[in-house]
Amino acid sequence: MPAEAQPPSVPLWMIAGEWSRIGVTGFGGPPAHIRLLRQLCVERNEWLSAEEFEDGIAATSLLPGPASTQLAIFCAWRLAGPLGAVVGGACFIIPGLIIILALSVLFLAHSPPAWVRGAAAGAGAAVPAVAVGAAISLVPASWQRAGQATLARARWLVYLAAGGVAVNLAGQFLVAVLLACGLLEWLVRRRPAPGGPAMLMPLAGKAVTAGVVGSLAWVALKVGALSFGGGFVIIPLMQHDAVLAYHWMTSTQFLSAVALGQVTPGPVVQTVAVVGYAAAGLPGGLLAAFIAFAPSFAFVLAGGPHFDKFRRSPAVQAFLAGSGPAAIGAIAGAAVTLGLGLTQFWQVGVLAAAVVWLVLLRRGVVGGILAAAAVGVIVALAGGPS
Repeated sequence: MPAEAQPPSVPLWMIAGEWSRIGVTGFGGPPAHIRLLRQLCVERNEWLSAEEFEDGIAATSLLPGPASTQLAIFCAWRLAGPLGAVVGGACFIIPGLIIILALSVLFLAHSPPAWVRGAAAGAGAAVPAVAVGAAISLVPASWQRAGQATLARARWLVYLAAGGVAVNLAGQFLVAVLLACGLLEWLVRRRPAPGGPAMLMPLAGKAVTAGVVGSLAWVALKVGALSFGGGFVIIPLMQHDAVLAYHWMTSTQFLSAVALGQVTPGPVVQTVAVVGYAAAGLPGGLLAAFIAFAPSFAFVLAGGPHFDKFRRSPAVQAFLAGSGPAAIGAIAGAAVTLGLGLTQFWQVGVLAAAVVWLVLLRRGVVGGILAAAAVGVIVALAGGPS
């Protein structure tokens, strides 16, 4: 990867149009976003070589926060410089943000119609299966990073278990556990080398809050800057704060928020906007989204020229070898607390069907959640509990 961005070659109006199109049509999460960006930048227009694009994926996957969003910002940066990164990233994020905030108004209303409650209950019932499927999909790459050594693989299992336990018992200290696992693995593998995991680790302390706004800002910052492991690890990070610590949402409403994040276009991190809306209305949703996505822009704009060196750093690789399995354990462990949020017997049947669809058959997340929502609507219209 070149050390500096190429001179701007793609006009900003084209960046805005194409990245907006992906922001509107990007249903299906990171795999869909990567596929659409590759088709646009590599296959159709040949703006980037296949090698450049793959290097972009590798580099952004090492950063905390939403990897597919950072990839979209990175590609726009390569094509049109810093201004292109801002325009492309904003156009990628905003369409989904508008959609998810509009749906939040409907789903989090004080007295939503019966069919809306049914759809939320049905979609929410599938969410624990989504968590399990997301965790399983991350295992192969993380296991490979651990290496062949028996002790390294034993540590991997310990980190995995630590994340699973922490998400259910440690609550607000989950971030500290993820960072501790990364630090421990870095210490074990430590070699004299420049740089290190310090470039990855903002201090994770207790927020100095000023009421709802300060608390919401801290939650959003954790989501955007401290969520090592990618998209779905934000769910356990948010769940404790939104439901238990600050009581902005009920468990059922949080399940609905996660479902909305899955079925709307754009990155899964958009879920934080629903939490922000529940906490402080539309301004809260916008504030939470801004704070959660701001680190992604900062990481790419500040670190883009150094991504190649960053990606090859032994210290960074060691840190992620510890924090990665802990994040996977947290994602899988979140399925337990998410499942405890189900309140109706029929939801258990929906969850079982979702496990078959998403985990055993490995079919699409969007289709599975929409089908679960349809079951919930049918139950509600038939007079069943929701």
